[in-house]
Amino acid sequence: MEQNKLLIIAGLGYAGRAVAEAASTAGWRVIGTSRQPEAVRAPPGVEVISFDAAGPAFAAASHWLITTPPDEAGDPVLRRHAAALASGKQRWIGYLSTTGVYGDRAGGTVDEATPPAPGQPRSQRRLAAEEAWRAARPAGAVLDLCRVGGIYGPGRAPFAELRAGVARCVVKPGHSFSRIHRDDIAHAVMAAISNPPPPGCRVLNFVDDVPAESAAVMEEAARLLGMPPPAAVPFEEARLSMSPMALSFWSENRRVANAATKAALGIAWRYPSYREGLAVSLAEE
Repeated sequence: MEQNKLLIIAGLGYAGRAVAEAASTAGWRVIGTSRQPEAVRAPPGVEVISFDAAGPAFAAASHWLITTPPDEAGDPVLRRHAAALASGKQRWIGYLSTTGVYGDRAGGTVDEATPPAPGQPRSQRRLAAEEAWRAARPAGAVLDLCRVGGIYGPGRAPFAELRAGVARCVVKPGHSFSRIHRDDIAHAVMAAISNPPPPGCRVLNFVDDVPAESAAVMEEAARLLGMPPPAAVPFEEARLSMSPMALSFWSENRRVANAATKAALGIAWRYPSYREGLAVSLAEE
């Protein structure tokens, strides 16, 4: 296997597994790291190794994808494996961040050139991790800061809640969320590693083309199941029983644009809105 076809993925979670499967299918050698490798069910052809023992693999890999979130002490990959960057073999590093770094925009639109202004502590940690990767980027490597919207797909769509009768149709007029289907994350990453730009840093927004209100998504999921949607619940009523995490998401309202990302990668989304993404997710479930 050519050295320039070796991709290491830090974290084989929901999105990381999708990228690993796509890359392996495309002929890449893929190594995934995990804190508990024995518990990971990896896609065919993907090797799984212990995160703590992954230093030599990081040093050998020319392409890195970081899916692990930062903690209070910063980015765990840089904390444990920054020395591997000294090998000079890295050609591309992708960091899966969050659109939360843009903060609340009162419903306004942000794009790839919008300065970050995170309001939530977890988003502030993400921005700090982005900056740490900027500082650590080897001179010969591309760093793609991939700011990801709400991830959904098979097993992460509202269908189970609707079938169980516990779904809620929360209505907050004018409040939109930007989302991305799991498989479009893999689609975008494969485009980025297959045709990288000259060394440097760029920002990519991994969001679909249609920011949408939560109630519209729930109504479409119910329609696909042939069920009536749950009764509408005003946000001010629903918020009384929301978790602090849920409330933090609802406290921010922005529409995230992606035109520069699609142009840079030369792609169109496979699922340009929640409608197509929900339909394929139901079919796969």
